[in-house]
Amino acid sequence: MSKIYPDNFEVKIGFDRVRELLKGICLSPLGQERVDEIEFMTKPGKLSFELALTDEFAKLLQDSDNFPANYFYDMRQALSMIRTEGRFMDVNELFNLKRSLETIIAIVRFIKQQKDENYPTLKKLLEQVQVFPYVKDRIDRILDQHGKIRDNASPELAQIRRDLFAKQGNVSKRLHSILKQAQRDGLIEDDASVSIRDGRPVIPISSALKRRISGIVHDESSTGKTSYIEPSEVVELNNEIRELEYAEKREIVKILVEFADDIRPYLDDLLGQYEFLGTIDFVRAKARLANRMEAIKPKIVWESQLEWVKAVHPLLKFNLEKENRNVVPLNITLTPKDHLLLISGPNAGGKSVCLKTVGLLQYMLQCGLLIPIHDSSLAGIFDQIFIDIGDEQSIENDLSTYSSHLMNMKFFVKNTNERTLVLIDEFGTGTEPMLGGAIAEAILNQLNQMGTFGVITTHYTNLKHFASGTEGIANGAMMYDAHRMEPLFQLEIGKPGSSFAFEIARKIGMPEVILQEATDKIGKDHIDFDKHLRDILRDKRYWESKRQRIRQVEKTLEDVSGRYEEDKAE
Repeated sequence: MSKIYPDNFEVKIGFDRVRELLKGICLSPLGQERVDEIEFMTKPGKLSFELALTDEFAKLLQDSDNFPANYFYDMRQALSMIRTEGRFMDVNELFNLKRSLETIIAIVRFIKQQKDENYPTLKKLLEQVQVFPYVKDRIDRILDQHGKIRDNASPELAQIRRDLFAKQGNVSKRLHSILKQAQRDGLIEDDASVSIRDGRPVIPISSALKRRISGIVHDESSTGKTSYIEPSEVVELNNEIRELEYAEKREIVKILVEFADDIRPYLDDLLGQYEFLGTIDFVRAKARLANRMEAIKPKIVWESQLEWVKAVHPLLKFNLEKENRNVVPLNITLTPKDHLLLISGPNAGGKSVCLKTVGLLQYMLQCGLLIPIHDSSLAGIFDQIFIDIGDEQSIENDLSTYSSHLMNMKFFVKNTNERTLVLIDEFGTGTEPMLGGAIAEAILNQLNQMGTFGVITTHYTNLKHFASGTEGIANGAMMYDAHRMEPLFQLEIGKPGSSFAFEIARKIGMPEVILQEATDKIGKDHIDFDKHLRDILRDKRYWESKRQRIRQVEKTLEDVSGRYEEDKAE
């Protein structure tokens, strides 16, 4: 049975953008691969572990700003390569191996220093890590702190470099002696100096005078006026230096091969350390994103339900922050008693945002990410999440928008159960309203009877009526300021919402004669129903504000009465 539907579910709810945010925070391909491997989880053990790990790491980053976050190198390919005898890592790879192993050791030490009661899951993560100081110490005997091969990496290399240094000194002295003599003889300019061509030290001399110095011409200037000569007196010394350089390279290769041979028995354990480093990189990215979202790990019940307080769509929040605007948080409840929520209200009033907020946050939670809701919230777990949102019109499959919606509804009815969360936007639209509304009502009834949980948005009046008189389904309204004709983006559960179609049309200047004709066509009863909904919402807001003012007055009276009693007693 499908856990997630449809295949492009993540794109529809925006989770693909969450993946991109996580990848941008990761420090290496090790963590980015884990981001690609994120999947919807339903088993309590794995999900609880992932959530606890992320939650503890988020707190760790809040409490400390010196977590080791340097040199997250992916050395898996380099280590795997030396499984073959005779293969070796180059000097740069060896230096990266050393620094990344130091990072792993520093991370283990850092986490061990934390209090056990604050970070039990992170401490448990350390149980799978084996630290091998021998490997790092072995590299330290080969490389210096700058990543260069030490002179004493082997006795043979030390001797080769001593000989090389001595011969290079002799060549340098002899060349400068020849240079000075040539300057005294007027063969070259006074400001001329020794340079290097093809790895050989040479003296620049006018091409017309080049035969005055015995040697090998290695290069000429672009104009041809200057030739670069290696004097015969140092040719043999330079040849010996070149031989020593080759010997040095051979000895370095020998040292690197010996190192590869030494650590080959530990390769599997070393590769396991990079699995740990990838896990740390991944969890750190989730924790940093959670802190940016002001997200938490809510109290979780392993049943199908939602009791969210001040839930926020994180991507919408980030976008609005760029415009110095605040997102309106969502309060929403789905329980076994009222497991389907039918949201109505005007266009652009926030119905779809509510739907996507529920889908994105629930999916994030069951992918092991923390979510931005109030800590008084209660989060349930679902085995499946199905969504029907947007225009799925397909030219290739000859499907209209309405046909694609019906295909989705067919799938929902066939595969849903009491552990499923369905999210349906603009339920029933796309065809003739009377017929579409009737089919939608029948589908809604079937979903209700199956105990399915869901959030559904609609404009259909018959669905609002049906929800009002049916157990298991609750109406919800997106609040709208009728005076200023502006959406408030607040969800109110318990009453259906008005679409404010006539009011919005009137606001944009639609001629009154057209509105009157529309009223005559649709019937006054229908208009009155919508008007009554608006009146109820208006009256509810009025009495809510009145009740708030009464509470404030009562509090003031209590304060005054208390002070009066104190004064009287005095």
